[in-house]
Amino acid sequence: MSAPARRTSELPSALDGFESLLDPDRRLLVCLDYDGTLTPIVSRPELAVLDPAIRNVVHELAGLCATAIVSGRDRADIAARVGVSEAYYVGSHGFDVAGPERSKIALVIGDPFLPALDSAEGLLRSRVAAIPGALVERKRFSVATHYRLVARELVPAVDALVSELLESFPSLRREPGKEVIEVQPNVAWDKGKAVLWMMAALGLEDALPIHVGDDLTDETVFAVIDAHGAGIFVGEEDRATAARFRLRNPAEVALLLRRLVVRLRARTTGQAGRTGG
Repeated sequence: MSAPARRTSELPSALDGFESLLDPDRRLLVCLDYDGTLTPIVSRPELAVLDPAIRNVVHELAGLCATAIVSGRDRADIAARVGVSEAYYVGSHGFDVAGPERSKIALVIGDPFLPALDSAEGLLRSRVAAIPGALVERKRFSVATHYRLVARELVPAVDALVSELLESFPSLRREPGKEVIEVQPNVAWDKGKAVLWMMAALGLEDALPIHVGDDLTDETVFAVIDAHGAGIFVGEEDRATAARFRLRNPAEVALLLRRLVVRLRARTTGQAGRTGG
């Protein structure tokens, strides 16, 4: 599903356009990426630790509206890092979805591809070892090759290595990300389709979806909610996007979430409420 391409550098601030984000007559679904959105981008995946103050805001938000963490990380990993039991977790770029126990929401796609992923992981680890700075991260339904720490002149070698390997694995595909190449099951599924599935499973087809993310993989969500929701890109880079708004960094994301909490509290109490800063 496509959406009009815009430039991230030309998008209005989600903070300045806060009032236009909300519709008092519609329920709200807030989806949040983790790396680069709730936490700053770091050199190694294991170093991305959530600030307790942000965790508290996400906890409050999840008590006021449907809130999902939509990440490329393993669902179990992202659930442990965020630590908000009321939230829904969409892991492995949409291949593993689960909600709070009482919700009965669960979806797993990709089990038949686990043997191929296991084999691809072993080969990637052995071949990437020769490229200084390259890191292989195994997730349940994907294998990520990170090249953030690789010398720029060696990045094409990483790219070629992954492409060559995939010639032997037609059941797998590559997906580009921010300084990472993901190897995933070769099926028509992504973050965007997972969010649509979750909305239907929760009976939120008429809700207002807001997705906040910084990665190329978040574009699949921006695109599918473009007609009836709002995508918010996080970052300073300039590229084509289906998002409608922009935030510069995780600090601005935290500010937006605090404003949403205040507004939703006011909505539940029937008070006007101040959005605050």
